Amino acid sequence: MNATTERETSAVEFRLTAMDRCDSCGAQAYIAAEVNGSELLFCAHHGRKYEEKLRSIATSWHDETSRLID
Repeated sequence: MNATTERETSAVEFRLTAMDRCDSCGAQAYIAAEVNGSELLFCAHHGRKYEEKLRSIATSWHDETSRLID
C-alpha cells in the first residue's frame, strides 16, 4: 500500500462542524438526532443524557463523539 492510498482510506469525513452547537447548552455538537423531521444537536454530555429516551423515537442518530478521543 502506498502513502496516497493510506491517506485516502484513513481520511474520515465528519458531518458536524465547530459551527454546530448543542441545543441544550450551546457547546460544540457531536451528536445529531432526527426526531419528527427535525434535527436536534447535542454536545457529548447532553447526547448521552438524552440518548436512552431519544433513541426509541429518533429516525436517525449520528454520533461523532469518537472525535473527542482521537
